[in-house]
Amino acid sequence: MNNIFIQLAIILGLSSVLGLITYKFKMPLLIAYLVGGLLIALVGFFDVNTSSALSFLPEIGIALLLFLVGMELDLREIRSLGKPIMLAGILQVIITSVLGTFIAQSFGFSLTESIYLGVGLSFSSTIVVIKLLLEKKDLSSLHGKLSVGILLLEDLLAVILLLGLTSTSSVFATGLTQALPILAFIGKVAALFIITLILNHYLLGAIFKMVSGSTELLFLTALAWCFAFISLAIVMGFSVVIGAFLAGVALASSPYHFQIQGKVKPMRDFFVALFFVYLGTKVNFAHITQTIWPILIFTAYAVVVKPAIFVLLLGTLGFRKHTMFRTAINLSHISEFSLIILLVGLDMGLVGQQALTIIASSGLLSIIIASLAISKSNLIYKLVTDWVGFFERKNIYRSDSIRSSELEDHIVIIGAHRVGGEIVKFLKREKQSLVVLDFNPHQVEILLEEGVQVIYGDMEDPEVLDVLNLSKAKMVISTASDTNDSKALLEGLKVKHINIPVVVRADTIKDAQTLYKAGADFVIIPEVMAGDLLLDTIKEHLNNKSYFKDRARIELEKLSRKTLAWG
Repeated sequence: MNNIFIQLAIILGLSSVLGLITYKFKMPLLIAYLVGGLLIALVGFFDVNTSSALSFLPEIGIALLLFLVGMELDLREIRSLGKPIMLAGILQVIITSVLGTFIAQSFGFSLTESIYLGVGLSFSSTIVVIKLLLEKKDLSSLHGKLSVGILLLEDLLAVILLLGLTSTSSVFATGLTQALPILAFIGKVAALFIITLILNHYLLGAIFKMVSGSTELLFLTALAWCFAFISLAIVMGFSVVIGAFLAGVALASSPYHFQIQGKVKPMRDFFVALFFVYLGTKVNFAHITQTIWPILIFTAYAVVVKPAIFVLLLGTLGFRKHTMFRTAINLSHISEFSLIILLVGLDMGLVGQQALTIIASSGLLSIIIASLAISKSNLIYKLVTDWVGFFERKNIYRSDSIRSSELEDHIVIIGAHRVGGEIVKFLKREKQSLVVLDFNPHQVEILLEEGVQVIYGDMEDPEVLDVLNLSKAKMVISTASDTNDSKALLEGLKVKHINIPVVVRADTIKDAQTLYKAGADFVIIPEVMAGDLLLDTIKEHLNNKSYFKDRARIELEKLSRKTLAWG
C-alpha cells in the first residue's frame, strides 16, 4: 500500500476513531495519535519505513506549530526569564545525562552507548508540550513561558550535540564546521538572529503591507516566508524547530499576524496529527521483550525523577510551588530529538538497535503518561502540594514584600497590560488602594518602578490568590482571556464565601454566558464592547462632520501612546 491516499485514509480514519474515544474520556487527543501509530506499526497496514505519508508530512506539522508559537510569544518575557531558563535547562541536562549514563551502564551497556542513552533521556519534546499547552490554553501562563523557554534551550543544546557528532560537513564549503564545530555554531546563532532582526525591521513589514489587501495572498506569503526562513536555518545547520520559531518571531509584531494565525491553524492541526502518528510507529517490537526493564526504568525516570530535578532547580531560583510543579510536569517525558540522537549514533556504529528501541519505547510511554498527568495536573497538585512546597525559596520571583494583612478596601487588578494597564493608571490617579497580579516579569518591573503594589504570579495559583486578601477587597477586575482561569477565580470566591463585584473577560458570547452563570458580575467581551462604542460614536456624531475631520490624527496619537500601556 504505497499509495499516499490509501495511507492517509488509514491514518486519519484510525486517528478519528481513537480520537473520539479519548475525547469521550476527556484525555488529550495526541494519545489517540500515538496509539494509532503503534497499531499501524504492530498490525502492519503498510510499511511505515517507506510510507509516503509519513516521510515528510509530519515535519511540516512541526514547522507550522513552531511558526505559530513564535508569533504568539513575546521575546521580552522570555528574555526576562533568561536566567532561570538557562540555569534550569542546562543543569537538568547535565544531571540527567550523568544519572542516565549510570543507569544504562547498570544494565550492561557500554560506556559509549550509556552516554548516548543518558543524553537522550535528558531532552523533552517541544512539540508535545506546546500541543498540550495549546489544548489547555496555558501557552501564555508563567509556567507555559518557562516550559517553552527551557524546551527551546534544550533544542539548541541538542543541535550543538548533533553538530558535534556530525561535524564532517562544512558551512557553505568553508571547512569551518569541520575544524571548529562549536565556534561555528555560536557564529551561526548570532548570524541567524541578526538576519531575523534585519528582515523584520527593513523588509517584512513592507512586503506584508503590499499583500494585505488579499487574505489568500497574505496566507501564501506567510507560508512562503516560513519555509524560506526554515530553509535558510537548515542550510546554516539548525533544526526545523529553531528556523520555524524564529520565522514566527519575525512576524510577532506584525499587525497581520492574527489573520495569518487564523489561516494556518487548521493546517497545523492536520500535519501535527501526522507527526504524532509517525512518532508512534517508531517503536520496534522485535526488541521489546529483551529491553522491557530498561524501558520501564527510563520511563519512570522521565516521569518522576526528571520533574523532581526541575522542582528542585526552580525552587532554588525562587519560584512559587504551583509554577514549579506545573513547569516540571510539562517536561516529564522524553523528546523525539532523543530518537534522532540515537539514530545518528546507530548510523555511526556507536550504539545498537536495542538502545534505539529503549529510547523510542520510553519516549512513547513517557509522552502518553505525561499527557495524562498534564490533563489531570490540578488533581495531582493537590496530592503533592506539601512535598513541592518543601523546595520553595524566597527570591526575586517571589513577591512576598506585600503582606496580605495590610491589604484592605483595595481593588485587585489581574493582568496589567493594555486594558489592565489603563485601569491601573486611572486608579493610581484617583489614589485608590490597589494591588496588581501579573506573570510578565517585564511588566512587573515597570509597575514596581511606578510604585504600584504588584505580585508576580499566575491567577491559577491558589497560594497567590490568598496573598491578595480577597476577603477584604473592594472589587476584582481580571483582563485575563482564559475562561478556565476566570471560572477558577469565581469558584474560589464562592467556596470562601467572598461576595465582592467581579469583572472578568471573555472572547466569545458563549464564554461570557458561562462566566455569568459561574457568578461574574460583569463580563468584558472586546468585540461586543467595540460594537457598542462604535454605535454610540455614530449616534452622537452622525451629523457632526467636524468630529471626523481630524479624527485619524487624534486616534493615531492615542494608538502610539497605547502600544504598550506602560511604555
